[in-house]
Amino acid sequence: MFTRGRVAVVAAGLVLAVGGCGGGADGKAGAADRGTADPAPARPPSKELVRWVGGLCESTATIEGLRKDSAADLKEIRNPKQPGPSAELLAMSYLSGTPNGVESVDRDLRELGRSGIPAADRLLAAWLKKLAAVLPELVEVSPAAAMDDAEGSAAGVDTLVRSLTPPEPDLLELTEKDPRLAAAHERAKQCAAGGEPGDPGGAGEGADSPAPDPTGPLPEADDGENTAACSDGACEVLVTSTAHITANGVSVQVTVADESVTFRTAGTVMQLGGAGGEAGFGDQLKAIVVAHNEDGAVLKFSTP
Repeated sequence: MFTRGRVAVVAAGLVLAVGGCGGGADGKAGAADRGTADPAPARPPSKELVRWVGGLCESTATIEGLRKDSAADLKEIRNPKQPGPSAELLAMSYLSGTPNGVESVDRDLRELGRSGIPAADRLLAAWLKKLAAVLPELVEVSPAAAMDDAEGSAAGVDTLVRSLTPPEPDLLELTEKDPRLAAAHERAKQCAAGGEPGDPGGAGEGADSPAPDPTGPLPEADDGENTAACSDGACEVLVTSTAHITANGVSVQVTVADESVTFRTAGTVMQLGGAGGEAGFGDQLKAIVVAHNEDGAVLKFSTP
C-alpha cells in the first residue's frame, strides 16, 4: 500500500508539471511569446571601416576615370584636332601624366591598410597586385618616345591602363555577402551614386564652385602675376602668355595659348585643354588650371 500510494503522488506531480509548462491553459502561450521576440539591432559599422570602404570606392572610381581618360587621349592622339597640338605633343603630355595618376592611386590604396574583414582585405591585395604589375612598365616609358612613335608609345601605355579592371568579386558583390561592408558602403559618401574621386561628399571636388565660364573674366589670382610667390611650392598666379616658374625646386616653363596651357620641365611636356585640369610633377609638385580663357590662365601650384 505504501508503494502504490507513492507512485500515485509522483504521477500526479508529473501531470501538474506538464500542464504548467506552457504558461497558459493550452500550453502554447510560451511558444508564441518566444516567436515574437524582437531581434537584436545590428551594430553600426565603425568609423574606421566606413573610412576604409570610402577610400576603396574613391580609388576604384579614380582608376575607372583613368581608363576612360586614357581611351579618349589615345583617340585624340590618333586623330589630333586641327588646328591644335600635334600628335607628338599630345602623346608627350599623355606619357608624362598617366604614370603619375596610377602611382597616386597605388599610394592611396596602400595607405588604407587592413580593414579587418578578410574578403575585403583580399580585394585590396588583388588591386595592389594589378597595380604592381603595370607600374614598373609605366614609369619606364619616356615621354621622349612620343617624338619617334606618338601613336605606338601611347597605345602601349593605354593597354597597361586598360588592364586595371576591378578584381572579382568586387566591392559591391562583397557587400551582398557581408552586412558590415554593406552598412559601411551605405554610410561612405564616396560610394554614393554620382560620387567622384577626391570628393567625400559624393559630388566631386569643387562641386560647390563650378569652373568659371571660359568666355567670362578670369577670377583674381591670390598672388597676382608674382610668380616668385611660388618658390615654396604654394601659390596661385596669373599667367597671360609665358612664364618661368620655380616651385618647390621644380623649374617649369608655362605657355598659355587660347585653347591650351602647356607645362614644360627638363624631361616632360604636359598640355591641358581649355577646360582645365591638373598636371603632376612626380612627388614634388602639382599644378591646377583654376580658370583659362583668351586673356590668360589662373594656375594654382601646391605640393602633393
